[in-house]
Amino acid sequence: MSGIVIPDDAPPVMATSRAYAALRASTEVDYHDTLPGSEEGLIERIGDAAIVINIRSSSRFTARVFESCPRLALLSLWGTGTDNVDLEAAARRGVTVTNTPGVSAIAIAEHALALLLAVARRIPAVDAATRAGAWPRGEVAQMHGKSLGIIGLGAIGRQFAKLGSAIGMRVIAWTMHPNPALGFELVPLETLLASCDAVSLHLRLSPETEGFLNRERLALMKPGAILINTARGRLVDEAALVEALATRRLAGAGLDVFAIEPLAGTHPLARLENVVLTPHSAGVTPEALEAGLQLAVDNVWNFLAGRPTNVVAGGRPVLP
Repeated sequence: MSGIVIPDDAPPVMATSRAYAALRASTEVDYHDTLPGSEEGLIERIGDAAIVINIRSSSRFTARVFESCPRLALLSLWGTGTDNVDLEAAARRGVTVTNTPGVSAIAIAEHALALLLAVARRIPAVDAATRAGAWPRGEVAQMHGKSLGIIGLGAIGRQFAKLGSAIGMRVIAWTMHPNPALGFELVPLETLLASCDAVSLHLRLSPETEGFLNRERLALMKPGAILINTARGRLVDEAALVEALATRRLAGAGLDVFAIEPLAGTHPLARLENVVLTPHSAGVTPEALEAGLQLAVDNVWNFLAGRPTNVVAGGRPVLP
């Protein structure tokens, strides 16, 4: 097999990690600290590789990429999202795809809580006014005693539900795969949207969930509610969200993800005072970074040892 290729560590996170140092000490690695820039560029970098460790979701593993890389056996993703990978194409080509579930759950849940409180307490606006010499008072919301709706009870959703409960919020949830054993009150989606003072999205992006919070569902949300999204931007109809925020039908939003990233400074969301924005950085803590990168490397070693871990697709070719 060819050496391992890391095609897209930009900006670099893998290069400075302990996981990468140990990997390089054990095997040859073809490492790139710039983005491939195109489908052709990605194919050129990984064309003869047997194993790829993918860092950035901007690298899109399409059917054509898999067809152009016949030696590829393992695609080890850093992170949980798989929306940049054609999983069916991977399965057809017999490429095993793995990810790193759960390692960022605490970091992202903490960030979701920070966004919620920053929006509710208007911290960015109050901070700016205070720096300008003003002394603003009031016009903030207390979350204790309010209702928090969690959409999606994966590792992150469950962790954020615990944090919401810890500050005295009543937590209810909706999930695509309901399981009372998870320990949270499950309600219909329409009930959650209509009754919650804050709603937080924790779904994976897929063809089934793209545009999940569309105009109709956003219209169901309780007037004055806050929306938190640390999952994927394309889960939400951004134009409809901007309208709901601009008219103050929704009190505010805390957003770490956007339909197109990086977010343009001219985007309508960037001009709204009742929105707190962060640059898809919820899971970027030293602890979460190192754990996730190490798990991406461990998935490689386990695959080579014949016991693949954290498999999300592939493993056997299904070509006719």
